[in-house]
Amino acid sequence: MEEQLSLLELVLNASITVQAVMAILLLASVVSWYMIINRFIYYRNAREEMYDFEDRFWSGIDLSQLYREGNEKAADGEVIIGMESIFRAGFKEFSRLAQQAEVDSEAIIEGCRRAMRVASMREEERLEKHLPFLASVGSTSPYIGLFGTVWGIMHSFRGLANATQATLATVAPGISEALVATAMGLFAAIPAVLAYNRFAARVDLLTGRYDTYMDEFSSILYRQAFALRARGNRGG
Repeated sequence: MEEQLSLLELVLNASITVQAVMAILLLASVVSWYMIINRFIYYRNAREEMYDFEDRFWSGIDLSQLYREGNEKAADGEVIIGMESIFRAGFKEFSRLAQQAEVDSEAIIEGCRRAMRVASMREEERLEKHLPFLASVGSTSPYIGLFGTVWGIMHSFRGLANATQATLATVAPGISEALVATAMGLFAAIPAVLAYNRFAARVDLLTGRYDTYMDEFSSILYRQAFALRARGNRGG
């Protein structure tokens, strides 16, 4: 309890500049933890959505039925993200282009791939949300804390110059508050760096799976487009 009180006293008795540095670092730490929790929940939901949709997609269900199920979920207010969003973009474009008799199968697939790439980029933007902030906190917080450290030591030595007797007790408070600023900088930076590295790996994993799915789905659509145009030519 005494250590907590002495630490609190160091913060309260620190110079205005060092207090401002501590406040910035504390705010950065609080916001970082909010974003870390937010991203953790989002990536967990995105991964579960991906696995559930893959199981549904490869179960042999009719693609039109799968698309209608997505329409029903969207009508109920559910936000469709991840792999299903990519599927819906590609299948919607496929359905639109397949109705145009003058469009050949190659053009249909190219249009579907463009639509899926746009949807994939949107998903990637959602996945990378907040990551730049975590990277900034992780890279700048130690330097902000170091600034507070340097300022606190300078303040201590200025006080030492005006003191009648140079003792350790004279400079100890200023050096202590400087070290607190350093510790707060590390406290803000370390979780942000660890979270950023972990989440960046999650983003790479999910986007890689999305790219693989686009290739697989494009192959399925190509076979359907080719068969559709073949039937149309025979009918003609």
